Amino acid sequence: MTEMLGDVGLTTLALMALAGFVAGWIDAVVGGGGLIQIPALLLGFPGASPAQVLATNKIGSIAGTVASATTYWRRVRPDLRTALPMAGVAYLGAIGGALIGLHIPKSAFNPIILVMLVAVGAYTLFKPSLGTSTALRWDGTRHTIVAMVVGFVIGIYDGALGPGTGSFMVFALVGLMGYAFLEASAKAKIANFATNLGALTVFAPGGHVMWKVGAVMAVANLLGGYVGARTAVSRGSGFVRIVFVIVVAAFTIRIGGQVLGVW
Repeated sequence: MTEMLGDVGLTTLALMALAGFVAGWIDAVVGGGGLIQIPALLLGFPGASPAQVLATNKIGSIAGTVASATTYWRRVRPDLRTALPMAGVAYLGAIGGALIGLHIPKSAFNPIILVMLVAVGAYTLFKPSLGTSTALRWDGTRHTIVAMVVGFVIGIYDGALGPGTGSFMVFALVGLMGYAFLEASAKAKIANFATNLGALTVFAPGGHVMWKVGAVMAVANLLGGYVGARTAVSRGSGFVRIVFVIVVAAFTIRIGGQVLGVW
């Protein structure tokens, strides 16, 4: 399959740009932008291999995470003593996950993601107080170790599959560690940048990236990430929680329909 822009229709490019912007906005607020970009890439390039889809999605995503992580850093000032160790092991986990992802068939994507979305969405929906304020369950070294375990495990997932990584990262920081949604989103963006970079460490040298298509998505994702982060910071944790529940529910319905053969 060629990646030359001259061979790609304007409608397809417009779809990629729109998907990139919306994904960047959603990713910055609650995570899960890959669940927008990957279906768009599958629709626009049905002949692409799973590795090409995952790799090109990472090019768009990493641009958005740079914009949103920078905005969060300036406005929320997340504690880097937790965020940086978590990001470091997330990078290593994503490298391992990407090596696994090269061998995962397309048919396995949706069932795995659906189970995780249902679990995350149900827990958040039925615990209204979740993420409204920060009440950390651990401190000191134990807190850092738990954050690193979270980063490594989700890093593996992001490298191997990817969609919903930001949402799962936010959920782990909120539900497991006791962060408020806004602070969790800030830390998740730093770690998510590391997982995207880790995956690209494997995918890029292997020639799996559709670079020119990825560039279009990257610019749009960057703009969406900037707007999304500013929206989240100005509206607070309550707004982020509402968007989180809506996004998870929408993704669950969409992917559930695919698994069941409804559409």
